[in-house]
Amino acid sequence: YVFDVVRSTLPRMELDDAFANKDQIAAAIFEQLQDVMRDYGYEILASLLVDISPDAKVKVSMNEINASKRLKAAAEHKAEADKIRQVKAAEADAEAKYLSGVGVARQRKAIAEGLQNSVFDFSQEIHGSSPKDVMDIILLTQYFDTLDNVGADSLILEHDPQVVGSLQRQLRTSTAANRSATVAENKNSFF
Repeated sequence: YVFDVVRSTLPRMELDDAFANKDQIAAAIFEQLQDVMRDYGYEILASLLVDISPDAKVKVSMNEINASKRLKAAAEHKAEADKIRQVKAAEADAEAKYLSGVGVARQRKAIAEGLQNSVFDFSQEIHGSSPKDVMDIILLTQYFDTLDNVGADSLILEHDPQVVGSLQRQLRTSTAANRSATVAENKNSFF
């Protein structure tokens, strides 16, 4: 009778459910045996199901299924963690670039305001100089600063007599123009 009840109850369950629901199987055995054995004068008080022991191949198969389910869940969790890590890294990178852009914009604004103030102050203090002259000096200074940063301790100039002559003519012309402007200004201030 017991085997009949077990054979009729177990096929309706998955194997994992059979292990989890031993109490259901024991209750089905109890109900069946109580009715049958009462006719013979026996009273069944309880039925205990101690262990379910499937075939060894079934056990190996169950273990492989459980292991693959756990590996699949672990892979999903790892993939989700990697996704979150990548999203957070991208968000941090975007925030860093945004803040860097804000900083560069503020720096350039401060430089532009400083240049504007320098041009104004310089052209006010040195008579005969125009804002263009001041900007030329500032650009030349920035040019030399760039060369200094690029070359560190070295200054690289073209070694060509025409270039050197051109630099000399430019300096001579600039100096002569400044002297002429100063002389003209001094003549106008006496009259």
